[in-house]
Parts: sequence; C-alpha cells; structure tokens
Amino acid sequence: MREEKPPSVLALGASTSRPPKERFRGFTLCADSHDTARDARCLVAATLKAWGLVVLADDARLVVSELVGNVVYHAVPDDHLVRPDGRRQIDITMTKWPKWLFIGVGDEDSSPPTFPRGEPFSPRLAVDLPEAVLPDSGRGMHIIHHLVDALWWAPEDRGGKTVFCRWDLND
Repeated sequence: MREEKPPSVLALGASTSRPPKERFRGFTLCADSHDTARDARCLVAATLKAWGLVVLADDARLVVSELVGNVVYHAVPDDHLVRPDGRRQIDITMTKWPKWLFIGVGDEDSSPPTFPRGEPFSPRLAVDLPEAVLPDSGRGMHIIHHLVDALWWAPEDRGGKTVFCRWDLND
C-alpha cells in the first residue's frame, strides 16, 4: 500500500499537466515611497508572466500605474485608518479565473473615484480647441476605461475602497 501525502504537500511538490483554474496574488505597498508605482508595475508584470498572461502585461502595467498614482496623489485616509507615522498603504490584488483576470487597487480613502462619463470632448472639436481646455484630471481613468473590459469600485467594510478592473480572457 502506497502512503499518501497530505494535500498541502502534494500541492507544493506535485507537477501537473493542467494549470490551476484560478489563481490569486496580493501585495501591500507603501503609498509614500518614491518607487511605489514602479514596484506595482513590476509585481503585476511578474505575476502575469508566471500565469502565462504576458499578452496583457502592457495594459495591466499601465492600468495599475494609473490607479496607484491616483492613490499616491489623491487618496486621503479615513480618520480611523490614519497611522501614527502617517504612512499610507495600497493593496493590490490579482485574481485569475478561467475566463477573467481581475486586478483590484485598494486604498484607505472611502470617497468614490471619479469615473469618466463618455468622451471628454467631441473628436471633431479637438482640431479647433487649444490644449488649455483639455480636462486637468480624469484622463487616467478615461484611459483605464478603454483598456479594460469592466471597471468599478466598492467600499471596504473597514473603510477605504477598492477600484476593480476586469479583462475577459480568450482561451
């Protein structure tokens, strides 16, 4: 009779011909580091490479960079989440299901993000308008909206919020 290993040992040491159907990875970064956006881009790219989703790496890196930048420059932690040292954190989650990739970027500010509504201006008018009339903010979320298949946000029970992006995977 062959001795069976516990499932956790099998999962760590076993080689299987089929990849898992779902995967999860999470990171917590300091919002006040000068390398935060770069670190987020690198972690996302490495995860997508490990999951065989390199084709999404450029778009996902840009999306995460924009969302992390929004946290760094705009998020003000809810009063009960302020740390004595003043440090702010960013939580990044990545979940791959057979048909979708989800990336969430969470912060400690409960105020809702500003999402684009339609085009910022008519493309016909772009020729006649000087750069001075282009919107000063919201361009990053507009770009994100065009790179992902779905974009939404949800408040967190502890306070703060998470902005979620979904890419539909074509197997």
